[in-house]
Amino acid sequence: MTRLIQVLLAVLFISSNLFANEQIKIVGSSTVYPFTTVVAEQFGKGKFKTPVVESTGTGGGMKLFCAGVDLTTPSATNASRAIKEKEAKLCEKNGVSYIEIMIGNDGIAFINGRGNVQMDVTKEQLWQAMADKGSKPARWSDIDPSLPNQKIAILTPPATSGTRDAWNELVMMEGCAAEVKKANKEECTILREDGAVIEAGENDTLLIQKVVAEPEYFAILGFSYLDNAKDKIQAATIEGKTISLASIQSYEYPVARPLFVYFKKEHIAVVPGLDKFIKTYVSSRAIGPKGYLVSKGLVPLDKKTLDEMVKRTK
Repeated sequence: MTRLIQVLLAVLFISSNLFANEQIKIVGSSTVYPFTTVVAEQFGKGKFKTPVVESTGTGGGMKLFCAGVDLTTPSATNASRAIKEKEAKLCEKNGVSYIEIMIGNDGIAFINGRGNVQMDVTKEQLWQAMADKGSKPARWSDIDPSLPNQKIAILTPPATSGTRDAWNELVMMEGCAAEVKKANKEECTILREDGAVIEAGENDTLLIQKVVAEPEYFAILGFSYLDNAKDKIQAATIEGKTISLASIQSYEYPVARPLFVYFKKEHIAVVPGLDKFIKTYVSSRAIGPKGYLVSKGLVPLDKKTLDEMVKRTK
C-alpha cells in the first residue's frame, strides 16, 4: 500500500468519524505528564474541553500513538526521549505522521530521603551498583570505601519508561567497564536481579513516598519531581555536578536530556481544538523562560530552539 493510499484512507476514515472524539487524548511519559496536565488545565478554561492526559510511560505511549489514525487512538504522546527508529517505522506502517516538539530540558536525579546520607557518585560507581555483572557488591562501600557502608537498594523505572532509556544511555553505557563494553555493549544495561535493584512503576510520586519511608532506598526520577518535593528528598551529586535548572540547561549536569511531545498530524483538522492546543503548548506563556511550566520544574529551551519549535506548529 503506497503512502498516498494510506493518507487517503486515513482522511476518509477520519471524516466519517468526525465526532468520534470530541476531547483531545494524550498518553506517554510520566516525566512529561505533569507539564502536559498543567497545559491541558489551562487550555480547558477556554471554549474547548480539557484534554485527557494519561501516564503510560514513553514506550507504552508510543505504541498507542503509532497504532493508527483512528480517532480512538491518542492525538499526542509525551516522551522523555526522542522517538526510536522502530517506533517511527510503526507510525509509518500505520499511516501516522507527526510533529515533534521539544518542550524543554530535564535532568535525571538519583534521589533519597532528605536527612539521610548525601551521596557523591560517578557513573561508573552507579553502573557497578546496578549492573548484572560477575561481582555484585552488596553495600556501597564494597564499590569504594568512600561511599557509605549501607546496603544497595535502588528503585528504577520500568523498561517502558523513557527515563529508563535515558538512564541506560547516559549512565549505564557511559559508566560501563571497558572490558564489558568491548565484549558486548548490550550487557552494560542489564540490571541485576538479586533484589538490590527494584523495578518500580511509572508513578514517581510513589517512588518519593518509598524513599522517604525507607532510609536506605534510592530512586531514579526527573528533576521536576525533585524540585517539587525538596522538603522530602535530596539528590546525589553525579560526576561532581549538582543538578539544578542552570546545570541542566547548559548540559553541565551529566544526566541532562530533552523532553518531547509528539502530535498526530492526521488529527489536527478533525479533533476539536487540537491545533490551538499545540500552539498553546509552545507559547512563551507556557514554555518560555518565564512560562508557567518553569515554575513546575521544566528547564526552558534556549531562544533559538524555542523559535524553531514555534515554526513547526505553523
